[in-house]
Formats: sequence, structure tokens, C-alpha cells
Amino acid sequence: MPHIHEKIDFIADIYIVFENKVLLRMHDKYNIWLPVGGHIELDEDPNQAVIREAKEESGMDVELLDRREFRKDREDYQELIAPMFLNRHRITENHEHIGFVYFGRSKTRELQIPETEENKKASCRWFTREELDRNEEGIREDVAWYAKRALEEIGLV
Repeated sequence: MPHIHEKIDFIADIYIVFENKVLLRMHDKYNIWLPVGGHIELDEDPNQAVIREAKEESGMDVELLDRREFRKDREDYQELIAPMFLNRHRITENHEHIGFVYFGRSKTRELQIPETEENKKASCRWFTREELDRNEEGIREDVAWYAKRALEEIGLV
């Protein structure tokens, strides 16, 4: 999706966990390991965006880690699942992202990555805690930290 604003965009990322492994995706443009995720579109809230991005990039239906203590949904009001973390990071000299970082789980490890132009260059891989600690793949420190936290929070399902 193109940028919504020239200076700053909102994005939603998810660290998907299944059987004590976390899914990362080799970004097709930047050639680095990142979580599944992308831009929040104008007609979406962050929960809808991260669920859509998970489906588009991995083919998976995910369940977001939900820590809400109060839930009151009605026709004109909905409690959203809060992200585990928020961050702001620079993409280029003139453009930044505000990231909503979610943790979630999948009921399967089977990827069904849709065939799109963007997905042709991207690849997904499940990482264990030990692989994240060794970091032979050169995963950025922040990505590895979030991935380890997701494993700690969700663990074996």
C-alpha cells in the first residue's frame, strides 16, 4: 500500500507464535528479517490491519494476545485489543512510522503465502529462542527482542 502521509504513517506488526517458535519475514524491499505487518489503511483500526496483514503475508488466521480486563462491545462502541508495544522509527530522512506491535498465535505452522508480486521476493521462517539468541541470520536487535518477548508471553500453546 502507498504511504498515506508524506511524513508519517501508522503500521501494525505481529509476532506470530506457534509451538515455541516465532515467525519472521524477510522483507522484500529492505532484505531484513521483520515481523509480519504493514500499513494501517484509512478504513481500518490497528486490530483489523494486523489480522489482515497476517493473512496477506503468511496465509494465517491469527489470534491476538488479548489482555483486556474490560470488554464492552455494542453496536456503536468496541473495545480494541491494545498492542504490546508502540514505537516510532525512521524509514527515510523524511518519513517515519508509528508501529503498533502485537503478539499473537496461530493454530498451525503451515504457511499459505498468497502469490503476489511483493510475496515473490519475501520468505517466512519460524525461529526458536535459541536461534534468536545465536542470531546467525543477522536479525536486528529490536526485532529479536520483541520476538523473544512474544515467545515468553505466549510460550507453548
